[in-house]
Amino acid sequence: MIDAQSTAPVTVDGSCHCGAVKFTVTLTEGFASARRCTCSICRMRGAIAVTSTPADFHIIQGEDELATYRFNTNTAEHHFCRTCGIYTHHKRRSNPGQLGVNVACLEGVSPFDFREVVVFDGQRHPADNAEHKTYTAGTLTFTPTEN
Repeated sequence: MIDAQSTAPVTVDGSCHCGAVKFTVTLTEGFASARRCTCSICRMRGAIAVTSTPADFHIIQGEDELATYRFNTNTAEHHFCRTCGIYTHHKRRSNPGQLGVNVACLEGVSPFDFREVVVFDGQRHPADNAEHKTYTAGTLTFTPTEN
């Protein structure tokens, strides 16, 4: 079980669904960095992302299997497997020196390990509107049923 509150860096292995893309990543802010976003692409893919950096993300297999999608300002780079289509990671628009890594791709981690996840307001990105001061849109809560 992960410690979703820990900000301590942690190194984990990950892969896409089909295993064509494999990577090792150090989560520079631990699992406490988990977040969702309301921008159009994040809203549609529904993933929880944790924070890393390009220097701390190492593809160990399948770099040639990754495709990249950019839109709007073309700052963010969204990477996914060409074979299975799973989003593995992205370079953030809010901080291009950071990566968001899909927790569902991390070994031993599930999006449902996080009881609460901060949701960022990517629909009203501060870079698009200087008057928009709040970058959080709310909190997503998962409550497991009792068996």
